[in-house]
Amino acid sequence: MSSRFDVVQQGPPIEVFNLMKLFQEDTNKNKVNLGVGAYRDENGKPWVLPVVRQMEKQMAADETLLHEYLPVLGFEQFSNLSVSMLLGKDSPAIAEGRAFGVQVLSGTGGLRVGAEFLQEHLKYNTFYYSNPTWENHHLVFVKSGFSQPRVYRYWDPKRRAFDFEGMVEDLSGAPENSVILLHACAHNPTGIDPTREQWEKIADVMEQRKLFPFFDSAYQGFASGDLDRDAWAVRYFVQRGFELVCSQSYAKNFGLYNERVGNLAVVVSDQRLVAPIRSQLTWVVRGMYSNPPAHGARVVANVLADEKLFNQWREHIKLMSSRVIEMREALRAELIKLQTPGNWDHIVKQIGLFSYTGLNEIQSEYLVREHHIYLLRSGRINICGLNPSNVQYVARAMHDAVTKFPNNDDGVSKL
Repeated sequence: MSSRFDVVQQGPPIEVFNLMKLFQEDTNKNKVNLGVGAYRDENGKPWVLPVVRQMEKQMAADETLLHEYLPVLGFEQFSNLSVSMLLGKDSPAIAEGRAFGVQVLSGTGGLRVGAEFLQEHLKYNTFYYSNPTWENHHLVFVKSGFSQPRVYRYWDPKRRAFDFEGMVEDLSGAPENSVILLHACAHNPTGIDPTREQWEKIADVMEQRKLFPFFDSAYQGFASGDLDRDAWAVRYFVQRGFELVCSQSYAKNFGLYNERVGNLAVVVSDQRLVAPIRSQLTWVVRGMYSNPPAHGARVVANVLADEKLFNQWREHIKLMSSRVIEMREALRAELIKLQTPGNWDHIVKQIGLFSYTGLNEIQSEYLVREHHIYLLRSGRINICGLNPSNVQYVARAMHDAVTKFPNNDDGVSKL
């Protein structure tokens, strides 16, 4: 029987979620999941932060909490606390009333709402994203109406390092009013961030070229264990006088992955601009998902507002970031012990959840196929997928892949 839906073709699988499915179906006892970007403890298990458990129990016992709609722009206390965490409590932009936030559906929702607003109301059509970047960045902006996607250089595969000169050169040639998507910290997928001096130069170029900064802050506190350090780049741009937007996610640093807890922070030059911008963001949200969920935002707001719970949460993120650093050092040490060809120092120089290992597509697919180690074809791994019981196995498998399929100078395996 024919159907009007016969025209719909099978879409390609989303790589990271397809990897999750393959991992779950794999019965090999040695299998390792290094794909999905979620924290795992030293036993390889998901971890609900104790402060989150505590707050959820407290909320469950509170009979005054109802399930009524939030305002379209969400839970205002949550957004105010989020902006304060991002910019700092003493931020002049907050004191002058020209910085505000709106609750969104995690980081992706913040990107989508912000991009749609910029395209519809500022008529911006060109956006730049790093090469490489999180694979959803391109899709979100294009779906928001941006018609001119472009990339700036970021990763140098030969040096396995940040291509600062390439980035500056590409931004120097960007047309005025281009939206530049910047990772606030813990760049995904490379794990390499600009130094503060490099951020200053990037800001110089963006100021000269009249480019618009759009920060993606998915890992504040999770990257280094220090909330202020991880927010430095955003705060510096605000200090320089930039108007900007920043998408904040609480998926990683609160472990609230499926609660979709996020905030879109907006910084403008004058308080009088806030009311009309908020009014138009209301219509963007109304036409997209109408109203955000309350549970996760309440958890975050209650923790951020309570000094004791806030300090308890900060200890949690220090613990998580420390474990990531330890596993970076352990993997590098094992590779050196095995005398694996190449220099592996980049693994410990990177920061955050991910490492761009330098493994190419052939080597990565070999690890999946032969060793049941699940990672993206790009060679990106989730460091949290490593633990004391599997890091040696992973290192030996990487050694096998690199020696069996050695690289040419350009990072491509010889066949």
